[in-house]
Amino acid sequence: MSSLAARPIHVPQLSRLGWLMALYAENHARLVRLFEPGDLAEGRYLSRTGDGLEVRLDVIVRHAYTSELRLAYDALPDPVTGEPDPSVYVRLYRDARQAEATHCYVGRRWQDTIGMFPPPKAVLGHRVRMNTFLGKWLQYLAEQGHGVATLAPLATSSGAPDAVLASAGTSPETTPR
Repeated sequence: MSSLAARPIHVPQLSRLGWLMALYAENHARLVRLFEPGDLAEGRYLSRTGDGLEVRLDVIVRHAYTSELRLAYDALPDPVTGEPDPSVYVRLYRDARQAEATHCYVGRRWQDTIGMFPPPKAVLGHRVRMNTFLGKWLQYLAEQGHGVATLAPLATSSGAPDAVLASAGTSPETTPR
């Protein structure tokens, strides 16, 4: 009989920060595949699939390499704040191909969730949870049939779509009624 020396197998492991960056990249791929937000003008968009749960995508602001977005169910308001719930604010880094969920619930700030001076491990864990939620939600929306084909600009009270007003340099808040 021959004996073989057992060599330890080296399996590379991701750090928590590496895991978070991978979530950002995965969320970017899912978001771009779902709604292609990099091509959208500032404004509000609504995705309807006929299931009664309309998804609203707000392109809040666009910069050279980033966009600020908000994704929410349109018909499910929070009973306390009146804001859509669930909702998630997303910072889309088009150059780095990453999408970061910056906060998920309107009524609670991160300080309310993890404290005023949280240790770095708690902040990282909180971000991992928010971005895991975003990834699962984007996957669910894709399974329900939401996507570019179901997305349309949301008309304002003036009748013009928000996206048209935004691309013309006028926001609905500054438009005289």
